[in-house]
Amino acid sequence: MAGTYNPWLVVLSVFVAIFVSYTALNLSSRVARSARKPSSRVWLAGGAVSMGCGIWSMHFVGMLAFSLPIALSYDPATTLVSLVIAIGLSGFALSIASRPQISVRRLAVGAIVMGLGICAMHYSGMSAIQVLPLITYEPRLLIASGLIAVGASFAALWLFFRLRKGRSWQMRLARLGAAIVMGLAISGMHYTGMAASRFSAGSYCTSAASPNNNWLAITIAVIALAILTITTILLVYDAHLESKTRRHNEQLEEANEQLEEVNAQLQHVATHDALSGLPNRLLLADRLSQAMAQAERHQNRFAVFVVDLDRFKSVNDSLGHLAGDAMLKEVARRLALALRKADTLARLGGDEFVLILNEISSAADVEAVASKLLVDIARPLKLSGLELHTSASIGISIFPDNGSDAETLLKHADAAMYHAKKSGRNMHQLFAPAMSAFARERLELENGLRRALARHEFVLHYQPKVDVRTGGIDSAEALIRWRHPTRGLTPPMDFIPLAEESGVILPIGEWALREACRQAYAWQAAGLRPLRVAVNLSAQQFRQKKLVEVVNSALQEARLEPRYLELELTESAVMQDAEQSIGTLRQLSDLGVRISVDDFGTGYSSLSYLRRLPLDRLKIDRAFIREVATSRDDAAIVRAIVSLAHNLHLKVIAEGVETPDQLAFLLELGCDQYQGYHFSAPVPNNVFVSMLREHQAELTTPRPANLEDTWVNRILRKT
Repeated sequence: MAGTYNPWLVVLSVFVAIFVSYTALNLSSRVARSARKPSSRVWLAGGAVSMGCGIWSMHFVGMLAFSLPIALSYDPATTLVSLVIAIGLSGFALSIASRPQISVRRLAVGAIVMGLGICAMHYSGMSAIQVLPLITYEPRLLIASGLIAVGASFAALWLFFRLRKGRSWQMRLARLGAAIVMGLAISGMHYTGMAASRFSAGSYCTSAASPNNNWLAITIAVIALAILTITTILLVYDAHLESKTRRHNEQLEEANEQLEEVNAQLQHVATHDALSGLPNRLLLADRLSQAMAQAERHQNRFAVFVVDLDRFKSVNDSLGHLAGDAMLKEVARRLALALRKADTLARLGGDEFVLILNEISSAADVEAVASKLLVDIARPLKLSGLELHTSASIGISIFPDNGSDAETLLKHADAAMYHAKKSGRNMHQLFAPAMSAFARERLELENGLRRALARHEFVLHYQPKVDVRTGGIDSAEALIRWRHPTRGLTPPMDFIPLAEESGVILPIGEWALREACRQAYAWQAAGLRPLRVAVNLSAQQFRQKKLVEVVNSALQEARLEPRYLELELTESAVMQDAEQSIGTLRQLSDLGVRISVDDFGTGYSSLSYLRRLPLDRLKIDRAFIREVATSRDDAAIVRAIVSLAHNLHLKVIAEGVETPDQLAFLLELGCDQYQGYHFSAPVPNNVFVSMLREHQAELTTPRPANLEDTWVNRILRKT
């Protein structure tokens, strides 16, 4: 019995085959990209269903395109089996495509398995036709259809591997061409198999005839095309999201690289002296810890030298700071040349150096090294056209004889150094217990600190924060001073570290906070314009549980609006426990208080935490400002900090501005505010009030901006 084909349904089946092939190529690319990811199984399962439904619908539409003189019907169970086979072989194909590499042999085996699966799907679908006598097949065409199925499977798997990577338009065009070839091959296999079928004369349908085959074919094709279209849309949308995520990740990686570069620079600056490039106190502490661990492990000793130049202040006073800096660099160079690679040379600040001599054999060897260092330092050097001679006093402590921890070793070496100075300078001294008299002085200082608050010996001085662009006073920083009964007005650097060590920093800090709030309200009550006052919080203050309550109480007690209070915290205090800091700072920010990070650049900020902190300002440490107009490294670091802060929508304050050149650089860079001796030193309240009144009066008489026009110079001109 001869059959005929509906040409429109044949064309429709070929189109479905091409669409299936194109979707399969895109699915193989997506499954390969998601390999070893949690989403890989979802894409594999969904892709298998979509691809299997598409392949099956092509075959079924092709079968419906075939018609006999008798009406035909199809067994639902057998038809469903052919659909399951199609989904299974699709999953098999996609699983092979997801492998990173595959050999030709394995590719051939996979093609044979796929080809047999396609044949099983096709001929099980043919067996669903309910007709008697049963369908027979012409052997040569049957074998040809199987070979075509295996060949098409091999080509499909090969194309999956070749075309699964890349998103360019050339790759998309190549996939479209490959889809056409694959679609034609799949159609060729199907219609070759159909041509192999033989229906006996007098065949009849064994059950009720199916509805109109044309409408059934169109319905199945529409459903299949809908599934394939949805799959394609999902693939396109997923590719869009993946591309967007990739671009976002690239931007984050670039930002992280920039941050790591800045952090590397900041870390180097944080652990090295800006002038000499030597390790600073932070890195010295680490080197001392290493030296002690090594000495304990190998049962040997090491020595700590504290080297302090004699009468160095006279060089600064007579020849200037540049000459003094040049002398420090030369002394550092000479000391470094005299040491071994295993030793450490650090500069603690000013004219004080610390040396760690590892693996010493005796005190006599240590003294021999110290004598050699004194000779090297004493060699003449030329500064500002003059030949100068300098000397040094060296104090020595030995581990473990003079101390078993870093603090004790440094303290005893320092005591020995002061003893050398008192004994005539230009000499070295080994530590002896009798040199510990300064410890009693330290104890007296600590006792005085505990009484100072009750005796009202503390006072606040105020230093203005100035707008870089306009020169106007924007706010002020409250800086504590101690009116010591015998020492006189003592700066915070001489007693704050001791206050932190002894635990009296909390009541002192709370007094400073309340006094600053009271004074800020007093300025407003006296008719001055409202001015924000900044108060420094120590790390211990910031970590106390009742900090928010204390700040709120100080504001209410002074009747000061929260927006006129700014709290300054060091970078290290904020980052010590970043998660807890975020919570505390958010509570303070909710009060309306402004928050700024002081000494920025000397800690180890992480961008992921920094952007989560409710900050208003970053304050660049004076170490970077000191040589910003002459040092490329410092200028680059300051530029990076300003750019980082502005990108995070934070204002930037530079502290320690002392020269017009520094201010000009900050103005060019776009820095927001500055403070420093260039405008005014910290001054008592009455002087600051006079400064504010003069500034407020000058607001009505604008004058051109002048980097030399500081408040001090204006007072001198009036005088």
